[in-house]
Formats: sequence, structure tokens, C-alpha cells
Amino acid sequence: MTALSTFIRKRRKSLGMTQPELAEKAGTGLRFIRDLEQGKKTLRMDKVNQVLDLFGYELRPVEQKREQ
Repeated sequence: MTALSTFIRKRRKSLGMTQPELAEKAGTGLRFIRDLEQGKKTLRMDKVNQVLDLFGYELRPVEQKREQ
């Protein structure tokens, strides 16, 4: 499991939501929620952000400066 999958599962459970309820509220499929909570390594970032948005969070790239 990843930190993200653990976070999503804990937040969902703390709100008393089932996986199907979370999928419906986030506008994603149930399969996506299951994959997310199981720590699948390849997920669409836009879909992850749809779920995180319900909790007031978002993932985005971190800007890194390159040495020249």
C-alpha cells in the first residue's frame, strides 16, 4: 500500500462512506476507487484529483530546478 492509498481509505472511512459512495460522489468508477485504495501504481492523475478534491486536496507536479 502507498501513503496515498492509506490516506484515501482512512478519509473515506472517517466520513462513514463506502467505496461505491465515494466513487459516485467523485464521479469515478468503483473499480478506480478499489485500484486507488489497493495502491495500484498506474492511475490517471486527473481521476486521483477528482477523489482528492472531495477532501480538499490535490496532487500536482513539484517544480524542480535543474543545474546547468
